[in-house]
Amino acid sequence: MPLWLLLILVVGGIGGITLLLHLSGKSQRVVMSVEDARTAWHRHFPDDLIEDALLSHDGHAALVSTSQGPGLVWAFGADTVARHLRDFDMIDAKGRLNFMFHDYTAPRVSVVLTDPERRKWKAWMQTP
Repeated sequence: MPLWLLLILVVGGIGGITLLLHLSGKSQRVVMSVEDARTAWHRHFPDDLIEDALLSHDGHAALVSTSQGPGLVWAFGADTVARHLRDFDMIDAKGRLNFMFHDYTAPRVSVVLTDPERRKWKAWMQTP
């Protein structure tokens, strides 16, 4: 088989799969409820005891209070990612909180929040 034909088949196949996934809704960001945030946290950290969870207005992120301290769960496409808030820097920008983790697997997360939400999230993170 000529190389140019193989290239067309590979690119066409990848493009077709991408199109099918997008049309079936698998490329949309997940919208969480408080219970979804708890489930996502337990999927990443099954031994943590969750005390409370605070969801963002758009459902794409949640601040979780655990026995190990606060943590963040956020949407990453159709899946979620969770991290403990231990070694990070936070930048309060207009309309969002930017979390800069000192971790190469999740270097930066930007969470869109309203002004009252930002104040509440910051207060939650400072509570021991």
